Amino acid sequence: MPKMKTKSGAKKRFKLTGTGKIQRKHAYKSHILTKKSKKQKRNLTYKTIVDPADEKNVRKMILK
Repeated sequence: MPKMKTKSGAKKRFKLTGTGKIQRKHAYKSHILTKKSKKQKRNLTYKTIVDPADEKNVRKMILK
């Protein structure tokens, strides 16, 4: 059986931390920024951890 390949889109969007958690960027930060408050845009800048409900599927995509 051949090796499992990493999904190209997933490797660009997710990153593993040192402790094994998966980081992701926030959505809604790419366009139509004029109607969003400074506080909202600032809080969307930082990365966050993938939700446990989605972690299994994301891990399958990024790990070989």
